[in-house]
Amino acid sequence: MKFIFIVQGEGRGHMTQAIAFSHMLRKQGHDLVGVILGKSKRRTIPEFFSKEISAPIHLVDSPNFACDKDDKKILIGKTIRSNLAKSGTFWQSLQKIDKIVTAESPDIILNFYDLLGGIYNTFFRPRAAYWVIGHQYLIYHPDFKFAPAKGLNKFFFKLNTRITALGATEKLALSFYELESTDEITVVPPLLREEVKKLNSTSGDFFLTYIVNSGYSLEVLSYAKANPHLKIRAYWDKKGAAETEYPLPNLSFHRVHDKNFLRDMAACRGLVSTAGFESICEAMYLGKPVMVVPVAGQYEQACNALDTVHSGAGIASDNFDFTKLEKVIQAKLPAKNSLHDWVNTWPKTFQQILPETGMTEPGLLLNQSFF
Repeated sequence: MKFIFIVQGEGRGHMTQAIAFSHMLRKQGHDLVGVILGKSKRRTIPEFFSKEISAPIHLVDSPNFACDKDDKKILIGKTIRSNLAKSGTFWQSLQKIDKIVTAESPDIILNFYDLLGGIYNTFFRPRAAYWVIGHQYLIYHPDFKFAPAKGLNKFFFKLNTRITALGATEKLALSFYELESTDEITVVPPLLREEVKKLNSTSGDFFLTYIVNSGYSLEVLSYAKANPHLKIRAYWDKKGAAETEYPLPNLSFHRVHDKNFLRDMAACRGLVSTAGFESICEAMYLGKPVMVVPVAGQYEQACNALDTVHSGAGIASDNFDFTKLEKVIQAKLPAKNSLHDWVNTWPKTFQQILPETGMTEPGLLLNQSFF
């Protein structure tokens, strides 16, 4: 069967998930014929993605969050205004997506939470089946716990999630832990690359940090300066940043690099990160204690933080105060969890999903798209 991916380019999580899924597809004899990657002026596409995905990559302008002047807090009003102002650009992106889909004629389009995916499926009605995948779709599960909401943040998070999934015949909801699937979603394990599973976890002398918005680097810098006895390695995707920067003897900043990040994940004392899903899963798999700091104004990350605590992976904080995680480590290291067994069910889960798409014979899928 032929797949095309549509991947949101915000942060590293959706890209690493796409890499893991592509490897699983090929192992089971399917083809990834193209990847449509959403880009923005705020971020640089990590080099590791083009190396690891092993498929033609098509860049398109895609809706993105707008931040405050410090590149920290997400501003919902500004995000809506700036994206509406780019409607013409996004329409061109949709037309480009249609040309790619028409040329490649995939059986399945799999969307890793990009807003354009649902809009494309609604207005262009491709013949391919349309699937979506992400931790965000767990909001449709009755056991999901929403974080306390301020203003319209929860409404816009739910709206954004619904738009990405318009007409989807399959909603794959990534989860830290096993849950029963429902009529609306299929609950699936985290998508971890084989490199993660092969790592030997040790406890080094440094903390690992990943920050999705570069403005949080000032908090990390401030803490490192006040605590020179602690070593910190931070990763970011700040546009124009050097490969490695050493602002302090005990602090280094590194551009996102898949192998280096995973190497440091396996060797660190613990992970302090903005509350993205994928890095938390990698830390859980390697038995690392975690502290998550939700990006201000991004309700989705507030929910992720709540789910992180609920899963037993670690603690949540409203700032990068590493002493909080230090106390957790000194009190008791986390016990090995059942994530290994859950993750290893993916091949079987994928084989069970395929018949449910309406496949009548190899290579032929019924179009079940609807608005």
